[in-house]
Amino acid sequence: MTDKVVVLDGGMGRELKRMGAPFRQPEWSALALMEAPETVLAAHRAFIEAGAEVITTNSYAVVPFHIGEARFTQDGARLAALSGELARRAAEEEAQRSGRKITVAGSLPPLFGSYRPDLFDPARAPAMLAVLVDALLPSVDHFLAETQSCIAEALAACAAVRPTGKPIWVSFTLQDDGTAGEAPALRSGEGVAEAVAAVRAAGAAAVLFNCSQPEVMGPAVALAHDVLGESGIPIGVYANAFPEKTGEAAANEGLSDLREDIVPLRYRDFGRDWHRRGARIIGGCCGIGPDSICEIHRAFRAD
Repeated sequence: MTDKVVVLDGGMGRELKRMGAPFRQPEWSALALMEAPETVLAAHRAFIEAGAEVITTNSYAVVPFHIGEARFTQDGARLAALSGELARRAAEEEAQRSGRKITVAGSLPPLFGSYRPDLFDPARAPAMLAVLVDALLPSVDHFLAETQSCIAEALAACAAVRPTGKPIWVSFTLQDDGTAGEAPALRSGEGVAEAVAAVRAAGAAAVLFNCSQPEVMGPAVALAHDVLGESGIPIGVYANAFPEKTGEAAANEGLSDLREDIVPLRYRDFGRDWHRRGARIIGGCCGIGPDSICEIHRAFRAD
C-alpha cells in the first residue's frame, strides 16, 4: 500500500456558518444553495487553498428530510445540480490558476436523517438516490455515499451509482458512545468488518469513516485494513468535532456545539495515527475547517 495521503476537504455546513452564510435547521447547508450560492463557491475555494485535493459537493442536505418533500420534488434536482456545478467551477479555477488537479466527489447523504438507521426506507431510497445521482453526474469525478449508518443504505447507494460507471466511495458513521474495549460498530450496531466486506463486494472504490469522534476512528481503520488486505481499496477518515452523539435524532436537533479541544494540531495528530493504522484518505467532517485541513496537508506533504 502506498504511503501517499489524499487530502479531503472539511465540513461544509459549519464552514458556511462561520462565513456568515444563511444557515439553520432543518435546511442546514442547503439553505446557502437556495439563498447565497456564492458562499458555497467561496467555501470550496477556502478548502482548496488549505490543500484539499478532493472537494465534496454541497448536496448533503438536498433531501426531503432537510428541505421537505414538496421542495425536493420541485427543486431537488436543480439544487443538487447546482451543488455539482459550483464544486466543478472551483476545481476548474484551481486548475487554471496553478495546474493542480482537484477531484470533485458527489455527496450522496443519508436520505432519512443523519444517524437514523431506524428510518431507512429501502422502498423509497432508489427514487431519491436517482434524483441526486442524475443531477450530480455531469459534474463529479466520483460519488461519495457519506455518513451511512447501516449496511442497507450503503448498498442502496452503490446500486444507484453502478449504472453510471463512475466510482463510488462509501463512508460509514460509527457509534461514539464510549463503548470502550468493544469492536467499533455502525450507528445501526452492525459490525465494521461486516460493513466493509459488504461494500467491497458491491464494488466500492474506497471505504471511509466519517462524522464520528476522532477517538473512535483508529480501531475502525485497523479493522477495515484487516478486511481489505492487499485489495488496493484505500481506507479513509474524516472525523467531526462534535461532542459524543447518542440516541435517536441526535444529529438532527438544532446546531450542535463543537469541542474546543479539537484544534488543528491535535486533529493533525489524529490524522497521523489513522495513517499509521492504514488510512490513505484523510479530511474533516462537521466542525473541521480549512485550518485543520491545512495541517493535514502539511503533515503529509500532499503537494
